[in-house]
Amino acid sequence: MMKLLLSWDIKPGRDQEYFEFMVREFAPGLTRLGLTPTEAWLAVYGECPQILMEGVANDIETIRKMLDNPDWTELRTKLLGLVDNYEHKIVHASTGFQI
Repeated sequence: MMKLLLSWDIKPGRDQEYFEFMVREFAPGLTRLGLTPTEAWLAVYGECPQILMEGVANDIETIRKMLDNPDWTELRTKLLGLVDNYEHKIVHASTGFQI
């Protein structure tokens, strides 16, 4: 199993629009592309990304295909309009919180 880790900060004043996008488009879109969203965290304070999200896939090829898919590009572009400091990385899946 492989895991895609994503992190970002919600742009000021965009919270409502951001959360609607997450529920209506982003999470369902990830699922359609072959990634299973597993966890998401919202940091309330501290020097860290505001949002941490992860999803799993059976293998790295599935994640690579997802990241090369035009539908992912569209989802990511919409997300980037709502967030700052976006980052992602692919890691081997293990239990618990991964950075």
